[in-house]
Amino acid sequence: MSSHHARPRRAIVAFGAALLLLASCSHAADSGGSTAAAALPKTLVFSPLSLAPPALKGLSEGVKGYAGSKGWEVIVQDPNFDPSKQTQQLNEVLSSGRAGAGWILAVAPPSLVPIIKTAQSKGIPLLVNGRPDEYGYSGPQPGVTFDYVDYAAGGKALGEQLGNCVNARMGGKADVLFAQSSEGQAGKKEFEEAAAAALEATAPGSAIVQTVIAKDRAGAQTDIGNVLQGRPGLSAVMASNDEGALGALGAFAAAGRTAKCVTDFGGNDEVLQNVKAGKIFASVALQFQADMTQSFDTLVAMQADPKANGQILIVPQKVITAEG
Repeated sequence: MSSHHARPRRAIVAFGAALLLLASCSHAADSGGSTAAAALPKTLVFSPLSLAPPALKGLSEGVKGYAGSKGWEVIVQDPNFDPSKQTQQLNEVLSSGRAGAGWILAVAPPSLVPIIKTAQSKGIPLLVNGRPDEYGYSGPQPGVTFDYVDYAAGGKALGEQLGNCVNARMGGKADVLFAQSSEGQAGKKEFEEAAAAALEATAPGSAIVQTVIAKDRAGAQTDIGNVLQGRPGLSAVMASNDEGALGALGAFAAAGRTAKCVTDFGGNDEVLQNVKAGKIFASVALQFQADMTQSFDTLVAMQADPKANGQILIVPQKVITAEG
């Protein structure tokens, strides 16, 4: 996920899907891969960006719970956003013989290429966040599955939802503040371009008049509060992340005002509560529970033939409104 990007990355609290891909991949065990599968331990190495963000800590607990229910041990690492530390930790565990599969949210995808090659040489299947091209590949690779957020689709949905709100609540006209993610975040350019284009297409009378960078909730609230002082007519916010959306709500409340239209990309629990309460019009919510199960299930299936090409998965997204 993402940087996503660490994008991004929301807590996962429920588990319970069946192994979706085992049946479709069972033929691999009949093609000579059973020996490799038997030699690999049922131990998953999970290396997220860091365990400091609550969402990633929640994800690690979700992985341990789901994998544990399938009889797997999980080794959780904490590189704390340090790519060198991440590669060092992964090298150590891959060399130890303990790893049966690896799930990596790469701090810096290019730095993981040597790890990928090491895992391939040992026949240990990996699932990494991002597209193949972020790692210098042009497509699927032996023993490696890529799992990424479709930021263009997410941006398009975000812009469309704000446009729908502007049309429904503001007569089709609005000055819009765009709370954007930090520079260097995966998918930033394609996401923002898609969001802006979709907003313009859906509500041509709206205009993005101000942008802020939402690194965290407190900073976003302060920056948006400063914007509101100079723009008394602004009442629509399009946020690239949960921090921006929640910071916007705080800024409007502190100013004694109410935002008429706020849309969000991410969909953590607090955001969804605000959607239900009508304070946020819509959230384009990343479905990390579904992604967790598809990711783990894919790795289990890959153990049957770790030399075969992996898959390219996409993190599911769902538009959530007050109506459901």
